[in-house]
Amino acid sequence: MVLQAPETSYVPGKERASVTGISRTLPQCLLVCIFLGASAFAQAPSPLPSGKSGIASKYPGDVNIKSDPAVLFADDFESYTSSSQLWNNWSNLYQQQDVNITTTAANVFSGSKALEMKVPGGATEVANAVERSLSTGQDTVFVRTYTKFPSNYNASGSEHNGIAITSNYCCPGVPANGTNKFYVDVENSRDLSSNNPGFTNSYVYYPEQRDVYGDHFFPDGTVLPNSSTPGNFGQYFVKRPNFIPNLNQWYCYELMVKANTPGQRDGRIAIWIDGNLIADFQNIRLRDTTNLKINKIELDLYIKQNPAGDMLKWYDNVVVAKSYIGPMSDGSSGGTVAPPTGLTAIAR
Repeated sequence: MVLQAPETSYVPGKERASVTGISRTLPQCLLVCIFLGASAFAQAPSPLPSGKSGIASKYPGDVNIKSDPAVLFADDFESYTSSSQLWNNWSNLYQQQDVNITTTAANVFSGSKALEMKVPGGATEVANAVERSLSTGQDTVFVRTYTKFPSNYNASGSEHNGIAITSNYCCPGVPANGTNKFYVDVENSRDLSSNNPGFTNSYVYYPEQRDVYGDHFFPDGTVLPNSSTPGNFGQYFVKRPNFIPNLNQWYCYELMVKANTPGQRDGRIAIWIDGNLIADFQNIRLRDTTNLKINKIELDLYIKQNPAGDMLKWYDNVVVAKSYIGPMSDGSSGGTVAPPTGLTAIAR
């Protein structure tokens, strides 16, 4: 096996677009939305699962979960003694010197090891990531991981710090046009809040993006930039409270991306926190050709400028699958979990 040398310039996005103001690409986007409007609201989408009703419920402690036929990849980081060994299971690794395997108990969710990413303090743009290519392109992918921000986390500028599900993603600043790529993540950012680490949202490159560097979808339906224009999520979209996770607390994040049927608006992006559905973006157009398949997932920590000092983030127990995964099971019965703490609605 030939290992690719670690890259050092990976940047999923640049400066975030302003909240207000008219984007250069917005008029074109609106024309496309109007053109496709006839196929927008065919029928209500099927309900999404939640709680402990997913794949993980069959594998207490995630033991042998990778054997499930619906699972595409799983990693609990227990097999590594150094970050260089990540190349054994991951397709690419960025900033290897800042990606580590930690054994500090407080920074491990389950077992004895977890993945630790660091952005050194300073004004230099730095992006950490581990990427996993999928051997077969998929139309629908779920990624679940446990993740935690440190108690001193403080990033006020552009940042990406979660799960990404992508198709042919090349680089920032190149808009998706329906045939070249799409990129969907779940992350936390302070665009709408002064509290760290900011609201959970989905950062998306898609054919109707308002800004050249992608848009941000929030659970309550807000889209940045141009927040005065509602997101085009269809008549069945349900506004949900925006969510800020507590620092120094483990959460189970899960992201689903369902690529649309070309010519139809049946694409979907969903986010779960601890098994609770906190965002369900419907009526999404991600592609205009079936040649665009989901072919890569990643975990990342990118901060454009980090003058406050070194910032860390931890990941553990990642699972990639073709259906809902849900939180790790302890073997007990029951299909519900406690609602996440810290939910905050935005008054408009």
